[in-house]
Amino acid sequence: MSAPLEHWVSTAPFDPERTTSLHSKLSAELLAASQARLFWWRLKRHRMAVLSLVVLGLAYLVAAFAEFVAPYGLSTRDTQHIFMPPQRLHLVHDGAFVGPFVYPMEGTLDLDTLERQYAEVRTEPQPIRFLCRGEPYRFWGMVEADLHLVCPQPGGTLFLLGTDRLGRDMLSRLIYGARISLTIGLVGVGLSLVLALVFGGLAGYLGGRTDYWVQRVTEVLRSLPQLPLWLALAAVLPATLDPLFVYFGITLILALLDWPSLARAVRSKLFSLREEDFTAAAEMMGARPSRIITRHLLPNFASHIIASVTLSIPAMILAETALSFLGLGLRPPITSWGVLLTEAQNIEAVALYPWLLLPMVPVVVSVLAFSFLGDGLRDAADPFAATAG
Repeated sequence: MSAPLEHWVSTAPFDPERTTSLHSKLSAELLAASQARLFWWRLKRHRMAVLSLVVLGLAYLVAAFAEFVAPYGLSTRDTQHIFMPPQRLHLVHDGAFVGPFVYPMEGTLDLDTLERQYAEVRTEPQPIRFLCRGEPYRFWGMVEADLHLVCPQPGGTLFLLGTDRLGRDMLSRLIYGARISLTIGLVGVGLSLVLALVFGGLAGYLGGRTDYWVQRVTEVLRSLPQLPLWLALAAVLPATLDPLFVYFGITLILALLDWPSLARAVRSKLFSLREEDFTAAAEMMGARPSRIITRHLLPNFASHIIASVTLSIPAMILAETALSFLGLGLRPPITSWGVLLTEAQNIEAVALYPWLLLPMVPVVVSVLAFSFLGDGLRDAADPFAATAG
């Protein structure tokens, strides 16, 4: 027979008032918490959603201050370093700690394969400068400035992600491209949300013939193959159109094709909520349908709309990337991640210059982050989820 398991029992006297007061404090905190606070408590339990929120917040912060964060300008060229591979960061030189620095790269052209080959010159470390004066720029096209987060040494280079066929810094172009690729998802989803709330709200609240025709329109749009339709509509935009109008044109196309699925969700929610007692009370008090929908019905499932919108943004980003990659979306001088991927359309780029495929990384990261955040928002919006205390 084995020895019995040891156990310990607290000899401290039981204090019922302490337990009751702790329970009362937690209960009072839960009862006094607003819906927004309860929503945040549930969202915090979804760790991947919180991490995704941080990643997306940093991404949009970088996109907003692209001119300051990028070490080079969008179109700055260095013809001496065409197709240069990424420079590696170092901290120690000849056994001494120097701090973050890079070695200069010397390039040669192989006349047999026409491949550019580069080698580090390890005798001349080039420390990276922070919060430094560098290439001048116009912040958001309005304010003249020359302050950068990081800069190369005067006369040196800082191509942490390599350069393209024109000697432009890939890191700087990725940062500038984030401004377009990330905002086109927000603007496109914003437009589709307005359409979904208008048509879905009218169909769900009024019903009858309004619901019938809205449903038929959404069914027709949902039955069309999206990619060929995207290509056809994008091809309508003339190549000589101003880049700003092309941006808004592509955004409008994506919004027009995305709203039916969100409109059906709005319709189904309004169908269930319009039968509630508070809706009947508002009608009896003479409230107009527009006021009932905007002040009473929509706020009751706003969290579900937020979750649905968050899950729609990745589709917008992927659609813009696909159209730009095929040459039917955004075009230079506008720079997006899809436009940058057009540089990697041939086997030479994949075989000899793989760093040209790096724009795929932020696309994948942002799409996954939006997906995880959407899952977390959907779980937090569930009124039957356990409340985090």
